[in-house]
Amino acid sequence: MQTWSSVAVPRIPGTPRPLRLHDTATGQLRPTAPGRVARMYVCGITPYDATHLGHAATYLAFDLVHRLWLDAGHEVHYVQNVTDIDDPLLERAERDQDDWVVLGMRETALFREDMEALRVLPPRDFVGAVETIPEIVEVIGKLLASGAAYRADDPEYPDVYFDRSFTGHFGYESNYDAETMARFFAERGGDPERKGKRDPLDALLWRMARPGEPSWESELGEGRPGWHIECSAIALGRLGMGFDVQGGGSDLAFPHHEYSAAHAEALAGEHPFARHYVHAGMIGLDGEKMSKSKGNLVFVSRLRADGVDPAAIRLALFAGHYRADRAWTGALLDEARERLARWREAVSLEAGPAVEDTVARLRDHLADDLDTPKALAAVDAWVTEALGRRGTDAEAPARLRAAVDALLGVAL
Repeated sequence: MQTWSSVAVPRIPGTPRPLRLHDTATGQLRPTAPGRVARMYVCGITPYDATHLGHAATYLAFDLVHRLWLDAGHEVHYVQNVTDIDDPLLERAERDQDDWVVLGMRETALFREDMEALRVLPPRDFVGAVETIPEIVEVIGKLLASGAAYRADDPEYPDVYFDRSFTGHFGYESNYDAETMARFFAERGGDPERKGKRDPLDALLWRMARPGEPSWESELGEGRPGWHIECSAIALGRLGMGFDVQGGGSDLAFPHHEYSAAHAEALAGEHPFARHYVHAGMIGLDGEKMSKSKGNLVFVSRLRADGVDPAAIRLALFAGHYRADRAWTGALLDEARERLARWREAVSLEAGPAVEDTVARLRDHLADDLDTPKALAAVDAWVTEALGRRGTDAEAPARLRAAVDALLGVAL
C-alpha cells in the first residue's frame, strides 16, 4: 500500500536524550533502548471515516517518538497497518449503499492527505489487511497446528478461534481484571455470545464465508480474517519479535493489543511481543469522548477545509500530554493559532537570545515521556524574550526554527 510523502528533518546541534516512555504492561516509565534500527508498530485506521482528531492525536504522539529516535541517531523502521476489511467498514458501506472497496480506498487516501498536511513522518511499511491475507492464512494455519487455535463447534460456520489460555501470559499487556476484559471485549468487536467457542473471550482468527460478505479462498476454507491477527502477522513479518514500541490509542490496550501480542507470542514461542506498549489518551468534545458512535467527531480534513493551519492543529494537540484524556475546544485552537503566530514572528527577527538552553530543555521534556506541555513552554519562554528584543544572536532564530521543526514537527 502506498504511503505518503515525507519531509526533511533538520539535524540540530547539541546532545540528544535517551527517550523514556510509559509502558502500559508494567505501569512504569522506562527507557527505550533501541539498537541501530529502532522498530515501531502503530495500529492504523479502519478506513470508513478518517481522520478525526483522536486519530491525529495518536499519530502525532508516535511521530514525536519517531523524531526523537532520529535525533538520537537511530534509523527507524516504522510499520503501520490499515484494517481495510472488517465489520465496521462493511457496516458503513452497507449503511451508505457504498462499495466497501471504494469506501476503504477513498478514506485511506484522505488519511494520507491529512497525515502529509500534519507533517507526520510516514511509516516505512504501510500495509493493508487485504494485501496480507496470504500471510494471515499461513500464521493461522500454524496456530491451528500448534493447538493455539481451534474450530468452533458449529457445522455450518466452523470459524477459527484463538485459545486465550495457550501462552500463559494472557492479560499482562492491559492488566485488566476479568470483569473489565469481558465488558471491553463485548464493546470493542468481540463476540462473547458466539456458540461453539471454548471460552467467551477467545478471539476470532478466521471467519468462514457468510452470504453477502466478501471472502477469500484459502486452505482454511473460504472466509476472511479477524481483526487482531492482522497486526500480529504484519508486525512479525516486518519487525520480528521483541520490537521496541507497539502503539495506539488507549482503547486498543484491550482487546486489540492484548490479543495481537498473544497471537504473536503463541506463534513465536517467545515473550514479549513488544518491549514497550504505549497508549495515547482519548480526545473529547463538549465533555464527551469523541467517537463514531456518538457522532461528535471533528475531522482534520474539515478543519483544513476551513482554513486552519495544520501546524496549529499540531500545537493544539500538543498542549495536553499524549497519555491524558483531554478536550478539544475552540479556545484550545485559538490559543494554538496565537502561539503559532508568536513563534513565527519571533523566528523572523534578525536576532534573538541564545537557543542552546532552550533546545536542551526541549529535548529534556520530550524525552521524558513526550512532555509536550513543558516543551511548548520552553519555546514560549524563548519567544517572549525574543519578542522583547532581548537577544543579539543573529543565528538564534534560524536555530530555534530548525529545532522546532526537527523535534516538534512544526514548520515555522
